[in-house]
Order: sequence, then C-alpha cells, then structure tokens
Amino acid sequence: MFGLVVALALAQSTPLKVAADVGFAPHAMALPDGSTEGFNIDLAAEIAKRLGRPGYEIVDSEWSGMFAGLGARKFEFIIAPTTATPERARMVLFTEGYLDTDYTFLIGRHSPEITSPEDLRDKAIAVNNGSAYDLWATENAAKYGFEVQRYGKNADAIQAVLTRRAYANLAAHSVVSWAAQKNTLVKTSYTIRSGRAFAMAFRKEDAAYRNQVEEILECMKLDGTLAYIHEKWLGEAPAEGSAAATVYEGYGVPGLDGFDPTPHEATCR
Repeated sequence: MFGLVVALALAQSTPLKVAADVGFAPHAMALPDGSTEGFNIDLAAEIAKRLGRPGYEIVDSEWSGMFAGLGARKFEFIIAPTTATPERARMVLFTEGYLDTDYTFLIGRHSPEITSPEDLRDKAIAVNNGSAYDLWATENAAKYGFEVQRYGKNADAIQAVLTRRAYANLAAHSVVSWAAQKNTLVKTSYTIRSGRAFAMAFRKEDAAYRNQVEEILECMKLDGTLAYIHEKWLGEAPAEGSAAATVYEGYGVPGLDGFDPTPHEATCR
C-alpha cells in the first residue's frame, strides 16, 4: 500500500520518472534536441497521462545497471523493455507482459545465414551486457563454441557487426528488425523462440503501484492504444493471442514470483 500512497502523493506534483536504455531502438532513441522517442517512450507518456502526472522524465541507464538503479530509488520503475524471467522475478515485481520477445540474430548483409545455433561455432556474438540475450549467449557459448562480446549499449553491439568485430548481434526481434530496416548493411537471421515477453519492473515493496500501472496497461490493450503504438513502431498490428493483444488474469506474470492471482477488472477512463 505504501507504494500506491507515494504514487498518489506524487501524482499532482512531479513528472513520472522511469528508466530506459536510450539507444535501444526502436524502444528508446535520442533526438537531436535532447528529447527521446520510441515504443517505450510512448508507453511512458501514456502511463504518465493516465496517472495524472505532469509529464514524464526518462532516466538513461545502461542495462547492466538498471536493477541497481531501481533498488537505489533513482526512478520509479523500469519502462525499458525487460524480459520477464524467473531469475529476475526473484528481485523485482513485474507487470503482465506487453510485447512478445523472441531472440533474433543480426548479421552483415552479405554474411552467410545462421540456420541453427551450430552455425555459431568459432564466431563472435555481440550482446547488450546484462540482458536476457547476454544470459542466453553466456549459457550456450561453450556448447556451441562461440565467443561472447558484451557492450554497455546494444547500439555498440550493432556497431561491432558493422565493423566486423563481431559476426552477429543477438537482441530482441523488434530491435534487430528495426536496425535492418534502417541500415541496408545488415539483415536479420535466425530467431530463437523464447516464449517470454517484455514487462515493466517495480521494486518488491511497490506491489500496489505495480497493480495500478498494470491496470493502465490493460486499459491500453483494451482500448487500442497499445496496438496503435505497436503498429507505429513495429510496422504491424499485434498478432491475436500475443502479449500486446492479451489481458491476463491477476497481476504480474503467471508462474513467476510476484504474481498475484486476485481477480480484477481494470477501471478504464
């Protein structure tokens, strides 16, 4: 309850303060005037409006320091696309998922296709340090015989592919698809179906605040706002049954720590 009381007290006075990894296109990107744009920036703006907050502030944070920043109360929650995993759910509270997150390799335009993980042998794979893609690469490097290169920003991991320091960048499908659309020197390749989704991450003690934001997210799914953002940044409507088009029972991610099965109906305005 404390988290909700704090949120309500802040509602009329301060902008919503959330964390994103600026440069993780198309989710959060810097503009020349110093402002930001992207899928998750639009999410932040809409959530701030529905909370009654006077705008929003994006705290740019490298992914590897995101959870430490949350614990240190440098921001209210993580708006950056965060893959909900069992390991992370032991540290933070997740909302329900809002975007499916498959893992896709980005390679040079003229590089041979990756058709299976076995094709990674003796290659260097660039990842965003501390991300779910880093975790997959770390767990599978010895098995498939590849090198892992870690970068503070995924944009730097993509640059490693462009400069041939790495054979491929492994990241979210939305991220590498965007990169391939914007740069003809790279292309998407093999996709790993993860069965997971991006969710927003809160401190463990902020369950009531998490629930409040989750209900806003559910309303955005029901009224078409999330579908609009999805089509704007990803170029297509969310598929039926996907996280972007599904309102889930309870609060949080079913099956993970922090899930609250309490039935509820979102109060949409």
